[in-house]
Amino acid sequence: MLDVLSKIMDAFGAAIVVPVIIFFIALLMKVKPKKAFNAALNAGIGLTGFNMIIGAYTPIVTPAINRMVEETGVNLRILDTGWQATSVVAYSTQVGMIFLALGLALQAILFVIKFTDIFMPSDLWNNYSFMLWGSMLYISTKNLWLSIGLMVLSNLYCLVFTEIVAKRWSVYYGYPRCTMSAPHHICSVPLAMAMDWILTKLGANKVRWNPETLQDKLGFLGEPTSLGFILGLALGLAGNFMRLNTLTGWGEIMVIGISTSAIMAIFPKIAGIFASAFTAITDASKSTAKTSGGKDRVWYLAINDAAGYGETATLLTGMLLIPIVLLLAIFLPGNQTLPMVDLIAIPYMIELVICISNGNIFKSLISGAIWCAGGLYIITAVAPIFTQVAIDVGVNLPEGAMMICSFAVMTNHIMGILFLIFMTQNPLWIGLSVVVYIALYAFVRIKKEAIHAYLENMAKLEEEAGIVSEEGAAV
Repeated sequence: MLDVLSKIMDAFGAAIVVPVIIFFIALLMKVKPKKAFNAALNAGIGLTGFNMIIGAYTPIVTPAINRMVEETGVNLRILDTGWQATSVVAYSTQVGMIFLALGLALQAILFVIKFTDIFMPSDLWNNYSFMLWGSMLYISTKNLWLSIGLMVLSNLYCLVFTEIVAKRWSVYYGYPRCTMSAPHHICSVPLAMAMDWILTKLGANKVRWNPETLQDKLGFLGEPTSLGFILGLALGLAGNFMRLNTLTGWGEIMVIGISTSAIMAIFPKIAGIFASAFTAITDASKSTAKTSGGKDRVWYLAINDAAGYGETATLLTGMLLIPIVLLLAIFLPGNQTLPMVDLIAIPYMIELVICISNGNIFKSLISGAIWCAGGLYIITAVAPIFTQVAIDVGVNLPEGAMMICSFAVMTNHIMGILFLIFMTQNPLWIGLSVVVYIALYAFVRIKKEAIHAYLENMAKLEEEAGIVSEEGAAV
């Protein structure tokens, strides 16, 4: 059964699995079959469009990023080989495959009994994040039940964080009743909220670095496509600094510039198609509540993190963070991790930071840099174990690499800490992590509406600061 489930995931992927789930959910909510089919089809078109545009963009930018890394001359012991290596490891271990089936059942049951308002099975593929950490623990301890316990507890933590930020992500990125729940990114929620509160108290919300303000201040140069072109040129120049005397170098610089501009132009159109897929479900949910006389259950469908990648502030901040993260890797004392392949994935990693700051690039750069810096240390601590797991399942190490990692997936403060706690096999520490979860769940369950209102009010502060700034009353 586990092999069949794995083969289904490999054969179809999110672009098929998510539309099928949407189709049946729509039918269950009494949406007419034709409308349900169109909604599912638009979801498939949107996801395929996201993957195509990101898939085409990545190989254009990656050579320049790799060259930038290589020209630093830094020799760190842990090489980032990309998220693909972690997914291979996760789907190649028995304990990982056990959770693929267990996680699907757990997430579905928790939604049905209303333990959570997040329908997480629709993003089944990203369960490989739980499977990765569980596989690492099993290889280290040979304790199957301990490994399953880690994966289940990690899943529960991620569901709570998703509950916290679901409305804010949905509102900011414009996907009705949808949220991002990717385990490797959702754990940034506590840090993102804390940093947003601190930075707002310090007045950082008055620093108007967002797409709308930049467009007002810079005119046509501030338009998303122009900003994308300029940032792409800058990234191309950084990656071709030693080749400025060649036509090939300048050709790559211009191609990266126009490709980044294309992302800014095309992505919103694909996002519009994808968002339209959920209108039928949202309308049906409201209609059902009215006809039944009951209270509308506000629930959210977990969708792939690709849905937010090309949003203007997200992509701009992610590109700006690439050189910052490289500098952090070079100068942070004790770090042994060299980000490389996954640098292009930074926009995925900061989606929660972006939506919580309501698109404030200045605040997001600070919070994103702190999240990435902490991730470098987490990876430095766990990379030896991951490398051993990867070797055991047949992953070949790149020439010259002593250890490997995935910067995008293993930059995960919460799951990294939980892994290290379970590694101790100390019942007191493990019990404490369970108690913390129970307290967090109870608090969020009781205060969820207040938390959502707080996040929306913080977003409103960003908008109000922009109005004051335009009137000349703030810097």
